[in-house]
Amino acid sequence: MKMSAFSLEGKVALVTGASYGIGFAIATAFAEAGAKIVFNDINPDLIEKGVAAYKELGIDAKGYVCNVCDEDAVNAMVAQIEQEVGVIDILVNNAGIIKRIPMCEMTAAEFRQVIDVDLNAPFIVAKAVIPSMIKKGHGKIINICSMMSELGRETVSAYAAAKGGLKMLTRNICSEYGEANIQCNGIGPGYIATPQTAPLRERQADGSRHPFDQFIVSKTPAGRWGTTEDLQGPAVFLASDASNFVNGHILYVDGGILAYIGKQP
Repeated sequence: MKMSAFSLEGKVALVTGASYGIGFAIATAFAEAGAKIVFNDINPDLIEKGVAAYKELGIDAKGYVCNVCDEDAVNAMVAQIEQEVGVIDILVNNAGIIKRIPMCEMTAAEFRQVIDVDLNAPFIVAKAVIPSMIKKGHGKIINICSMMSELGRETVSAYAAAKGGLKMLTRNICSEYGEANIQCNGIGPGYIATPQTAPLRERQADGSRHPFDQFIVSKTPAGRWGTTEDLQGPAVFLASDASNFVNGHILYVDGGILAYIGKQP
């Protein structure tokens, strides 16, 4: 096959919540493959910081202030992107939150907030971009799912419920719009080393690993945390013509955690 199948030259990619972290890493990989990058954030300050961070890498990204839970705001943003940049060829539903609260201590309002951001928002944004993708004759939607689409864990009932729902939304978008040449797939990251998880990876005073760090590394056949760079290749693959017959699939980028029962104590 030709390596040009992996090119994103001339494509417009919207990555939600991509001012930093996983979304930023995916968007920069798309830019290197030739895509024009647009992203959103709910916080205007993060938009400014994000645009500056992209500029440092030589990427001319456009940022939009938008709450992805607000259907009217999303529709307005998508219309503005189509007018200012072009029809969205690639959507990455990356924006998300987690609240680590034991289920019986979590309020229904807190539960609903996680579901709203992590499940309802991908529905809203996908629904906003699909009509133009149908008219254009192609489209790629990538939902950032989670290992919690498959596994449970203490304190993440809302997050796991949302990500499990997002896995099935991914399959359903494939089922409804595959015939329109729209591919909808998910990426399920494992435990990724980011600034937010840095405290969990700090060495203890005696030089030993942090207990959570030890736990994750022992459960991962790769023997390490993932990096945001580990997600870039899979994302470019799912956004490119190389994956035109891959649809409704969740690609777990987890170093093998889901395949592994763990070491015998």
